[in-house]
Amino acid sequence: MARPRTILITGCSSGIGYDAAHGLRARGWRVFASCRKPEDCARLRAAGFESPRIDYADPASIETGLAEVLAATGGTLDALFNNGAHGLPGAVEDLPTEGLRAAFEVNLFGWHSLTRAVIPVMRAQGSGRIVQNSSVLGLVTMRWRGAYVATKFALEGLTDTLRLEMADTGIKVILIEPGPVTSRIRVNSIPHFERWIDWKSSPRRAQYEATLLKRLYREKDGKDPFELPPSAVTKKLVHALEAPNPRPRYYVTTPTHIMGTLRRLLPTRLLDRVLGRS
Repeated sequence: MARPRTILITGCSSGIGYDAAHGLRARGWRVFASCRKPEDCARLRAAGFESPRIDYADPASIETGLAEVLAATGGTLDALFNNGAHGLPGAVEDLPTEGLRAAFEVNLFGWHSLTRAVIPVMRAQGSGRIVQNSSVLGLVTMRWRGAYVATKFALEGLTDTLRLEMADTGIKVILIEPGPVTSRIRVNSIPHFERWIDWKSSPRRAQYEATLLKRLYREKDGKDPFELPPSAVTKKLVHALEAPNPRPRYYVTTPTHIMGTLRRLLPTRLLDRVLGRS
């Protein structure tokens, strides 16, 4: 009997990662569903998953979490789905450099560390899939999202480069770019906003009160237009993992398709007008 295909997924406590873990397990994959918090790992273990703790901001956990996976598989891994990330809303002029650095640590540098650690494993076995969960905000920008946008733009460039460099190996590198998907990312961004953004001292205080604060605190349970469930991402992830020749990019949700097209077709000033109304 052939061994099941193996995948390590990060950020599985809720949302996209949680759905992907369940969806792939149902398809026969052996899923290592990692989380940042020990209590979330315990909850997933109780649901029958192998769940190593991996916190992108904790380099030691990246090393020990991957070691746990490789010890369980005998040193192989078919796929990695980098997914865990957090937002830090706020105007760029109010964003402390340390806050931006913290966002990059979780949303980019930790991904890079884990990816680099996985590549030698995949090289040794002659194959593998590395799937990066980016965002429509890796294609275009929006007000108040400078930190998240910066990390996703950087992820897009780093991943595109890695894909070119891995072309002479059996390792395939893929981006998934969701638009609005039901998750806890907005709620989970509140502690980071409260830690780093001194909005009360900002010259934009009135704008915060009229827009961002309302969205963060009073509309946190509401849905965005065109919002899809996490299963929409899982569907594209399955294709990225199982298709013989996966696409370099998978758009998820109508806004991603629209913004991807507008970015290609519109001059910058006109695109700014469109995005400024968002």
